[in-house]
Amino acid sequence: MTLLSGDQSVSSQPCRIPEAGKHITSSLYPQTDFTKETFMESGESGVFGAVEPHRHSRGRLILHATVMFGREFCYAVEAAFVTPVLLSVGLPQSLYSLVWLISPILGFLLQPVIGSASDYCRSSWGRRRPYILTLGVLMLVGLTLFLNGDAVVSELVTDKSLKSTWAIVIVMLGVVLFDFAADFIDGPIKAYLFDVCSHSDKERGLHYHALLTGLGGAFGYLVGAMDWGHSVLGEALGSEYQVIFFFSALTWGVFLTLHLFSIPEQPLDKDPSDSGPSKPSALRLLGTQSNGYGALVKEPVSPVGPGPVTDLRPRSFSALGEANSVTSSAKQPNKEAQKRMTFRSMMKALMDMPRHYRYLCVSHLLGWTAFLCNMLFFTDFMGQIVYKGNPYAEHNSTAYSRYERGVEVGCWGLCINAISSALYSYVQRFLLPYIGLKGLYFVGYFTFGLGTSLIGLFPNMIAVLILCSVFGVMSSTLYTIPFNLIAEYQLEEEEQLKLQGLPGLQRGSGVDCAALTCMVQLAQILVGAGLGALVNLAGSVVVVPLSASVVSLFGCIFIAVFIKYVD
Repeated sequence: MTLLSGDQSVSSQPCRIPEAGKHITSSLYPQTDFTKETFMESGESGVFGAVEPHRHSRGRLILHATVMFGREFCYAVEAAFVTPVLLSVGLPQSLYSLVWLISPILGFLLQPVIGSASDYCRSSWGRRRPYILTLGVLMLVGLTLFLNGDAVVSELVTDKSLKSTWAIVIVMLGVVLFDFAADFIDGPIKAYLFDVCSHSDKERGLHYHALLTGLGGAFGYLVGAMDWGHSVLGEALGSEYQVIFFFSALTWGVFLTLHLFSIPEQPLDKDPSDSGPSKPSALRLLGTQSNGYGALVKEPVSPVGPGPVTDLRPRSFSALGEANSVTSSAKQPNKEAQKRMTFRSMMKALMDMPRHYRYLCVSHLLGWTAFLCNMLFFTDFMGQIVYKGNPYAEHNSTAYSRYERGVEVGCWGLCINAISSALYSYVQRFLLPYIGLKGLYFVGYFTFGLGTSLIGLFPNMIAVLILCSVFGVMSSTLYTIPFNLIAEYQLEEEEQLKLQGLPGLQRGSGVDCAALTCMVQLAQILVGAGLGALVNLAGSVVVVPLSASVVSLFGCIFIAVFIKYVD
């Protein structure tokens, strides 16, 4: 996964703090002269806090980012083994995609609410870490049920029909619990980073997050690719799944602990930087009296010191950082005056989007639908189609052994995907001056669509592993290009308003990026609702890569026709 660099982020413009006692409702960014220098100089002070957090050492930032290694490690295990585990416990093939429905539906509805709730947490341990710890424990519980549910039920239940039913229930509960917690934990992690870091440390911290995310995914797929069933650990712990659980739980537990103790977090009701009788309050997204799409509500504030009011700048979050943390990380001393972000206000913002932003959301939805359609069921495709295995066969049969071997080789393919994603993120920098952002967007979708069609039509093991590199091209494209386009769209709007001499309303990029992340969850809902029925109708999982190819190539056409070109 690749984060936007500082010079690609949406710029922050100065905002003037009004006199005490005056309540002003306006957009976040008044009209100002914009240059690259003003963006690079934007600081952490202003309405988000009187004093910028001090800088942290590289070691502390790396320790803070280790949680992303553990999270992505466990995510890789889930992506590789969810479908094989569900099919091995007897879940019908027509229903196996439905397990992906529950978590994204909850996330689509509750993400803004839970994100806002963490802003109000007054724990003595800080605002974010209690949520991170709770969600981290839920991830571990879900992982335990998911990888050990079948073994535990086999020991406790003797009736064969009841054993199959209970195994399906326990494993599905574990998958939903893990997926829910793993999806939600990313927001508090990013908000924790923003709360405790200066602007320069925030950019460095996000870089380490991106680096360790890629490494965690690669190592997770490598662990899944090993044949642990015939190893010493496999014999000691009972099965291959127990070995993978051991490594996953150990990795997650260690790195979560390192993360929680990496950088101290200041509790909400104890602000040492508050030296006056009142302090600046937060800008809250999408208040009930907002001025239109993405407008922000400013609360009455008082000067932070004697003398005339001066220009102060808000934090400049990177676009992807704001996408992962929808709510602001600002301090909030006056709870009654706050305007919380809700699902209703989020949907209103989506409906009021400018047309080219809506088109970008549609293309992002198509891309993630194609990508998830392939990635979530790729190991099952390798086991059933490439290796001619049978997940429903007896566990000591040759057919089931072939299926397991296909799943292991599929993990190697997903590891190739993680590596190619990191490499392609550097290739993008060289291609950008020649074909632009829209060209890169088109190339990513077209490459993925062509590659998955070849995988579906020619399911040869060597060819499939080679073509797994196109998954990384799509992954890097989805994580970077749409957010870069948002940054360019907003910069273009600012320049147009400047030329026209208009004080037009400006939007915060957080709402735009949150809309894109909602498309990811909506794509997961579509895949979960439709792919199982499609496989059942076709009678073969070969329809999985072919469906991904069709959606991706349709996305190419949509990008060529509707996505707005920017210089």
